Amino acid sequence: MIRNSAAVNLLASVWQIAADGWCRQASRQPSPNYNARPDPADISLLVIHNISLPAGQFGGPHISDLFQNCLDCSVHESFESLRDLKVSSHFLIRRDGALLQFVSTLERAWHAGISSFDGRPSCNDFSIGIELEGMDDVPFEPVQYESLSLLTQALLAHFPITHIVGHSEIAPGRKTDPGTCFDWGRYQQDIS
Repeated sequence: MIRNSAAVNLLASVWQIAADGWCRQASRQPSPNYNARPDPADISLLVIHNISLPAGQFGGPHISDLFQNCLDCSVHESFESLRDLKVSSHFLIRRDGALLQFVSTLERAWHAGISSFDGRPSCNDFSIGIELEGMDDVPFEPVQYESLSLLTQALLAHFPITHIVGHSEIAPGRKTDPGTCFDWGRYQQDIS
């Protein structure tokens, strides 16, 4: 359930999505891993993810490096499975609440993989992806929820988003994020 009220629009003025699809409050870190959406006007889904590289370790450049195709796979043994992987997300919210953007929201980021929502396959075509630096079973930081709320409000004010889901909902059995520690109740309250 999403409420796109005047209050949401007022709060969203704090953070804004510009006409070129970039959030003014985000640090731009352009990724080459994107392409054109089949229908640029069809942006109706917001997908929440989590990521940490290496797993369970926070901070450092590895997530950005992965999204920008410059991850040094020799740095950690677990990175070998990421060699030649081409992925991205529109946004990443760090543990300290910092917002990074890799792909314009007007373009198709490669965050959802094999996915489907409400009978529609290929969720990357019609969604925006937000990664939270974290893990399924580690609580997220309060400042991450604050940034996520402000970003979500800006996105709701700019796009006809009708649903917000976790990666696990569009790729069941394959993905589990944002995980059991993501507080959907708090998030829903923050954006209502």
